[in-house]
Amino acid sequence: MSVPLTPIQIQRLRELNAPAEWRDADFPDARERDREFQAWEKRLAADGRRRLDQLCVRRLPELCLLEGRLSDALTSFGFVRVTTPILLSKGMLRKMSINSGHALNDHVFWVGERRCLRPMLAPNLYSLMRKLVRLWPKPVRFFEIGPCFRKESSSSHHLDEFTMLNLVEVGLALESRQERLEELAAFVMQAAGIAKYSLEAKQSEIYGETIDVVAGMEVCSSAMGPHPLDDAWGITDPWVGLGFGLERLLMAREGYANIHRAGRSLAYLDGVRLNS
Repeated sequence: MSVPLTPIQIQRLRELNAPAEWRDADFPDARERDREFQAWEKRLAADGRRRLDQLCVRRLPELCLLEGRLSDALTSFGFVRVTTPILLSKGMLRKMSINSGHALNDHVFWVGERRCLRPMLAPNLYSLMRKLVRLWPKPVRFFEIGPCFRKESSSSHHLDEFTMLNLVEVGLALESRQERLEELAAFVMQAAGIAKYSLEAKQSEIYGETIDVVAGMEVCSSAMGPHPLDDAWGITDPWVGLGFGLERLLMAREGYANIHRAGRSLAYLDGVRLNS
């Protein structure tokens, strides 16, 4: 009769980012199980301390390094970086079709009755699209990297607070949208250091049919216009837009079992559990 790890042991190994096969292992008896668990825990904790030592030398955690790499890559590719407010008016969400009866309304972090923390819908970039196509030659290319917020149930793949890269190209030829979207997805994934991924058609509650970038999990959702939402913003040019979650990119690249390792945290630093 085989003996599995205890729930406490499994949780500890998960915190230390142990391979799934370790957490699923069986042992001939409890003594052998505990001996093997202690050896694994010691090894993984030592790996974590070495990673923290490396962080002390390089100064920047991987989330910050990834943001810098993506920003540098996109600006060299002809995109302009923008910064927009994190606090949004209720009217901005209404123009994205989210009203009090919409399913996503309950996922928004409201600040009082009239404002909310920026969700992952990028209404600010819609506003900039309308203004910049009047000022700059087409196609207009710009992006933003910054915090977004969405109320989520606790899960290994979801965060309430996360970092989004949203990029837009507007004013391109109608027939080139799909090819351009695929090109931009490949460019960002290469810059993020992820070689293996796929593109999958999905349905979105806001954008309808979207194309997701999947690397073990969804790391990006993308859409293109003309789109029914465009009228509310005065957009008439064809466009493509992609939204990448930086923490999910890190999770996919580093093989993390828990996205909390990649995000803003007091329990983890640069993927390392701080009680290790």
